[in-house]
Amino acid sequence: MAKPAKTDRKAVIEEMRKKQKSADRRRGTVIVTVCVLAALGIIAAAVVPILLDKREDSKLDGVALDKIGSAASSCEKITTKPADGNQQHVPVNTPVDYPDAPPAFGAHWNQQGVAPAAFSRKFYTADDRPPLEALVHNLEHGYTILWYDDTIADDPKALDDVEAIARKFSGSDDLRDKFIAAPWTSDDENGAKIPDGKHVAFTHWSAGGTGETDTTKQVGVFQYCSGVSGEALSTFMDEYPYTDSPEPAAM
Repeated sequence: MAKPAKTDRKAVIEEMRKKQKSADRRRGTVIVTVCVLAALGIIAAAVVPILLDKREDSKLDGVALDKIGSAASSCEKITTKPADGNQQHVPVNTPVDYPDAPPAFGAHWNQQGVAPAAFSRKFYTADDRPPLEALVHNLEHGYTILWYDDTIADDPKALDDVEAIARKFSGSDDLRDKFIAAPWTSDDENGAKIPDGKHVAFTHWSAGGTGETDTTKQVGVFQYCSGVSGEALSTFMDEYPYTDSPEPAAM
């Protein structure tokens, strides 16, 4: 049998090379497509929950404060007790033992940039909350603090309600927005505990009445709730506004 011509062999080899290149291109296209789809899946997994949260946020932003969360009936009656600690400053990083869970008054830190917490910040998690000693300084300045425990922190719907409430006080121009939502954790407990079945607390440091200067009339104000209640908070802050505090004009 005659051997195939060299030109025939070259043609066969060239055809084989073309087929190989075509197969490589297809394989490359498949790999790229798979990678793109995988990347899109990763992005979607990260972005979709954020978009859903934002959509839920937008819904709650259109809801009045007193309509967010549970009814006021989920809360106990407001209680008070004599307060001390006005102008009682201790060095920063000095721990203070507070007898109440959570505190409404007492000795506290006083240093620019460390205490009190910034007026512009309204919501904190356990990862970034200022120390209690700084937040008590905020209370002295007329803030109301909504404290939420781990049960609320672990409940996405309840935590959304807390964040929505905090956004109602966004801004740093109106002193009526002296509000902070902050976590109360088991690490904060020092003997005293939030009452059983209660997972939210409001605290305020009252001067004993707006404009009152007699420090013996100061009281700590407390209210405990089984759930997040914008209705109860609204009533609480109406009854104990920022003006009713030892240092209402301070930030």
